[in-house]
Amino acid sequence: MESYKKTKLDSGLRLITIPVENANSVTVLILVGTGSKYETKDINGMSHFLEHMFFKGTEKRPDTLTISETLDRIGGQYNAFTSKEVTGFWAKVDKKHTDVALDWISDMFLNSKFDKDELEREKGVVIEELNMYLDTPTSHVSELFEDLLYGDQPAGWRIVGEKQTILDYTREKLLNYYHSHYSNENTVVCVAGDVNSKEIEEKVRNYFSKIEIRESPEKLKTLESQKSPGILLHYKKTDQTHFCLGVRAYDMYDPRRYALKIISVVLGGNMSSRLFISVRERNGLAYYVNTSYDGTTDAGYLVTQAGIKNDSLEKAVSLVLKEYKDLSENGITEKELQKAKDYLRGATSLSLDSTDSKASFYAMQEVMGEKVLTPEEKIEMIDKVSLSDIKNVAEDIFKNEKLNLSVIGPFDEKDKESLEKILKI
Repeated sequence: MESYKKTKLDSGLRLITIPVENANSVTVLILVGTGSKYETKDINGMSHFLEHMFFKGTEKRPDTLTISETLDRIGGQYNAFTSKEVTGFWAKVDKKHTDVALDWISDMFLNSKFDKDELEREKGVVIEELNMYLDTPTSHVSELFEDLLYGDQPAGWRIVGEKQTILDYTREKLLNYYHSHYSNENTVVCVAGDVNSKEIEEKVRNYFSKIEIRESPEKLKTLESQKSPGILLHYKKTDQTHFCLGVRAYDMYDPRRYALKIISVVLGGNMSSRLFISVRERNGLAYYVNTSYDGTTDAGYLVTQAGIKNDSLEKAVSLVLKEYKDLSENGITEKELQKAKDYLRGATSLSLDSTDSKASFYAMQEVMGEKVLTPEEKIEMIDKVSLSDIKNVAEDIFKNEKLNLSVIGPFDEKDKESLEKILKI
């Protein structure tokens, strides 16, 4: 059985089908190439707000209750999400209800009413979502890190927006964004499960026949400029200090991203990683500590995040910097390289067990403009990474002028001075 099939329909809509023999579920996923990086300051958060409004009613399903009951009655799972560059909607159902999922998701996507009264009510919901993020340091500190990296440009703004901007939304602004950012050109429909690709193609052609034909929107290119280590402290009385310490790196198309993924695993990708052993096991400073690579179409970074004792910030930061420096100067061992490759191979395999994860894996590559690779092809790229590749990347990224540190905890400007003294590789 083929791993996937990509079809471009007459409307320009792209369809990916992923046959999964004997799967009990079918996932229908729609990805649109738009997000907060496509916004202007006055409508920051509109991509996310619009995602909410799709669930408020169509002519066929006039309200939220009717929309949600459609899949609740058959035990389906469904949700939506917004990132900086992608907005997605998905439904996962028993395979015998594939038509229900296709009808439901296409109806919302193409026929939502975007009622004015619903819009006013939803402002309160989204503002409470914003408050939830602000009260969740593990999420908030990551936003502060990107604010530090990118500043006052779309890449540095919150996906959910700011309170006053949300309050100023109008139906006209919402409709303008919808009609200018949702089109045949930047939309990918993906169906994964025990399906026949040809039959699905015909169904999708019918269900999405009303999709609007227009050019895809463009976004401003992310600008990066830094000459010395950056620090952003957010004072909050907390029982635990949370920080993100990382470096500017490469975008999602850069071939060096595979070496970056291995570096992130070696540093903090699992419970036997360098930083997990150093920060948590040997020094007892944190419950969680992890390192990850985040790449978008025009920027990227590697970051270590941890929640630590309030009186241990400098020590924890020093431990992370020590590992960054060691990687830059000495690279990693052959044993670490092989272990990281084996870890990524196993993690990739486990992550693709379900139809929804398979749909996301293939459709996300397509909507982001990447060459679509199978899991096996991605693992091949990782297997090609050498010790010298790791060393070259480490030497390039672990530099003082690329360092950035965001912190949430009981700290103020006087603490910034002492952090500045140690923030160097």
